[in-house]
Amino acid sequence: MQLRKTLLIGLVASALLAGCSSETDSIIMAPLPQVENQFTPSIVWDKSVGNGVEQFYSELAPAWDGSAVYAADRKGLVKAFELDSGKEIWSVDLSKRTGFLSANLSALLSGGLTIDGDKIFIGTERGTVIALNKEDGQVVWDVEVAGEALSKPTVSNDLVMIHTSNGQLQALDVNSGEIKWTVNMDTPSLSLRGESAPAVAFGAAIVGGDNGRVSAVLLSQGQLIWQQRISQVTSSTEIGRLNDVDMSPIIDDGKVYAIAYNGTLAALDMRSGQILWKRELGSVNNMVLSGENLYLVDQNDRVLSVRKSDGVTLWTQEELLNRGLSAPEMYNGYLVVGDKEGYLHWLDMNTGGFVAQNKLNSSGIHARPVVASDKLMVQAKNGTVYLLTR
Repeated sequence: MQLRKTLLIGLVASALLAGCSSETDSIIMAPLPQVENQFTPSIVWDKSVGNGVEQFYSELAPAWDGSAVYAADRKGLVKAFELDSGKEIWSVDLSKRTGFLSANLSALLSGGLTIDGDKIFIGTERGTVIALNKEDGQVVWDVEVAGEALSKPTVSNDLVMIHTSNGQLQALDVNSGEIKWTVNMDTPSLSLRGESAPAVAFGAAIVGGDNGRVSAVLLSQGQLIWQQRISQVTSSTEIGRLNDVDMSPIIDDGKVYAIAYNGTLAALDMRSGQILWKRELGSVNNMVLSGENLYLVDQNDRVLSVRKSDGVTLWTQEELLNRGLSAPEMYNGYLVVGDKEGYLHWLDMNTGGFVAQNKLNSSGIHARPVVASDKLMVQAKNGTVYLLTR
């Protein structure tokens, strides 16, 4: 497997700040906002799933399907729980023994769980995609792909699509794992650690690339339909050269919405890829679309609401700067984000004002919260999964 140079945002920033003595050059985390709760979020249950992701950067997040919740840790432990009670249904360990009396070899699960039909799909940093039986957790197939499978699998038209760390978009047969096609997304030598999960509509997969481009690929053949660059390299510095589109694009009403790390939020025409509007905003997090507005967390942890028709900012919440926010999720009419100190922040979607705040886990929350029926599911970095209600 050919490896490429990948960088975490925090590591890049630390390297650039090394040797700086001025206090103004330091990245300072905003203090915890003082919030008068309008309601108190309630924990229905919490369960431990192994060691979580520990200190590693990972988008590993749980999934929900009907009456069950599924979650995993990085080493390879996968569990299913009853949604209402939290009772464990099954547990499997995907780590492998390397030899007689040897320790288990971590599976290095990554990207998050995807459920489709009777299967659960998950990728690994070891360059494999695994399909599990949803009913008992047994492995249905385990297939090697072109590189580290850092993105969350996307399933459509009987295909499981995975975007690998070396810039390959691959489609696997949902039943057998056979690789049906591969498209090269042209990866630069320097990029952030993470990949865009494809979004699917009208027989096409829309995916962001580490080269600042958004691409449309025909699902049936793996043929490239169009590519559009939404972000340019801004300088010769390491941070200036990073222009990854690592989020999953949003498709709505014939338009594609995507954002790059180093500063461009754009709306594209779904058919042609033509840029309809763009503005200077940067992020690696997934966005939320609700009605006429987009909601996002930028690279400085500002939370924003942006009008989807023209990109005009409607409100900005700046009291969570540099708190290591998760991607936002919409739940019961509120916008919810987690932070690296383990707090959940609940925002009014019309104004951006705080309506509630609660601390879940001191290990921190990096993975995006997940709506499960009428509940909210959150996985902390130490592997504890919480089910909450408003």
